[in-house]
Parts: sequence; structure tokens; C-alpha cells
Amino acid sequence: MNLTDPFIYIPFIISFLAVVLFTPFVRRTLLSANITDNPIVSEHSHKQGTPTMGGLAILLGLLLILCIYSGNKILVITTGVMLVASIIGLFDDIIGLKTKEFQKVTKNISSHTVELGRLILKPGEEARVATPKAKKDVDALIDAGKVQVIREVPIKSEIKEREKIFSQILVSLFLVVSGAVPFILSGYNVGFLSIPIAIIGVVGAINAVNLIDGMDGLAAGVMGIASLATALFCILTGRLEVAVAFMALSGVCFGFLVYNKLPASIFMGDTGSFALGGFYAAAAVLGDVIVFAVVAIAVPILSVIISLMHRSKIIKLPVEPLHHTLHYKGLSEGKIVALYWLTTFIICAVALFYYQLF
Repeated sequence: MNLTDPFIYIPFIISFLAVVLFTPFVRRTLLSANITDNPIVSEHSHKQGTPTMGGLAILLGLLLILCIYSGNKILVITTGVMLVASIIGLFDDIIGLKTKEFQKVTKNISSHTVELGRLILKPGEEARVATPKAKKDVDALIDAGKVQVIREVPIKSEIKEREKIFSQILVSLFLVVSGAVPFILSGYNVGFLSIPIAIIGVVGAINAVNLIDGMDGLAAGVMGIASLATALFCILTGRLEVAVAFMALSGVCFGFLVYNKLPASIFMGDTGSFALGGFYAAAAVLGDVIVFAVVAIAVPILSVIISLMHRSKIIKLPVEPLHHTLHYKGLSEGKIVALYWLTTFIICAVALFYYQLF
């Protein structure tokens, strides 16, 4: 079977159409239940009221594919991992509906730049008082007449980082206990080393997708491109069973993108980002395409590395993660999303070309 055979694209077409049909139903249901987003980034305040937890539509699309390709062992296991990841993401989304605190949003009303926490505000610029340092700075700046509180924004509750990592490790354990994790990876007998590789892969992928899920269409577009490229790689290397899984994943991403592209009418939430990351990592490990799969999501991985360097104080970002820093620096949301998509496409195209060449 080669890339010109139309039958290899059937999982993509079915999953794409399924999510296109399922998403409006999920969106109406979420709106009826008032399950909507309340952005904490000031520049995204206009998105308030957009339904979140739209990852449920992605879940339905992949479950439909599972029913059709129920004999595909890799698809069965990856869908199981995805279900666990999605449930944990769903819990995180539900917790996020509760307000933890209200944070002040200030505006520089002086004619000079003002330092607020880690931010340098130009005259007229706004910023949320989020960090401990910013909360210490703000009162003195208000008393000096340099900044003014213009509003307060609700900050949603979140699972603690330790608990979130533990839950992601739990997801990876479902993959490990399936007994399908191969001991031979890329031609090397890695033995039980494959178990920590699987755990790191699942945890890393979930965090990478979750981190870039902060702008309209960003995560869905990047993962759609990366999954399609990995599916094509699987076909070229004769891994047709794995290709079905990645084709299906790409289809649900692009199907969801119909409603999630700028301006988004629905967000995937952690329900969706956890599901995409878990499914992608599980398929990559079981299909022994880890190297290519990692290269394909180089953009999200780089974003994670930059955030970790920021948190370790190796570098200093005015706003975390990277895409919000780019927005803070003046790049529009549409241009940032296009940049991430284009970069992912180029990396995947070069990787496929390199494989064909060598």
C-alpha cells in the first residue's frame, strides 16, 4: 500500500466528519449547562462565555473509529489510554469551573514605564497582578499614582502540579500494564527500559499539548499536522495498523478545528488536550515510531522546555508560556497560530523528505 491508495485515508475522513457532526451537539449541551471559559489573560477577555470541554467531541470521534476498526489492537489500546487521560482532563476542567481567587488588573496611568512583578508596563498598558512580587509592588505603585486598578478577574481553581503529574503517570501505567509496550525500539532491545520510556512519553506529550492549548486552533492545528505526518511515515515504513490510529487522530483534530479555529466557538479544554497527548504518545510507543513522533511535535516540546527554563530562572519570560509572550510582545493571535502551524508543517515535511532520501 502506498500514499496514493485512497483507502488509507478512510480513517481520517470518517473521524473528520464524525467530529464535524458531533461538535455542534456537544457545544449546545455545554452552553445549556453553562460550562464556559473565563480567560485569565487580559487580551483574551473577549472570549469569555465560549464553551469549553469540547474535547468530548474529539472523544466521540475516536470512539466511533474504534467501533469500526475494533480488530486493530493498537487502536484499542491507544483509545483506552485516551479515555483515561480524557477522564482526568475532565476532572481538571470541572475543578476549573470553581473560582479560586480574584486578581487585580492594573493599567499604567503614568507617562513612564513601570515595573510590576516581572513585567515592564509601557504607558497605557494593562497587566494582571498574578505573581507574589507583583502583589507586593502594586500597592506602592497605586499610592504613587502610577497604576490604577481597572477591574478584577476570577482565577479558576486547578489541580496542583504534583497531583497533575501523578495523574499523568497513572495514565501511562494503563499503557504499561496493557503488556503491549515493545521491548525492541528502533531495532534495539531496550528491555524493561521501555517502561520508563513509555511513562516519559505519555507524561511529556500530555504536558506539551496541554501547554499550547491557549490560543484558538493552536493545539488542534499543530497536532493535526503532526499526526498526519506520522501517519504518512507509518505508511512509508509498512506500519499500516499504526497508520490507522494516527490518521484517525489527525482527522479528529482537523474536524474540531472547523469550530476551534480563530475565532473559536468552542475550546477543547484539558478534556481534549489530555486525550490528544495520551493517544499520540501511546500510538507512538506501540507503533515504534517514537523518534519521528517526537520530531513531529518539536514545537510543543520546545514550548515546554522554554517554560521549564523560565520556571528554573534560567531565562525570564514576561508571560508564560511562549505563545503568550509572543502575544505580549505585539504579535497577533492569528499570526502566532499560523507561525506554529507553519513551523510544524516544515519540520514534518523535512523529516519525511529526510526519510525518503536516506
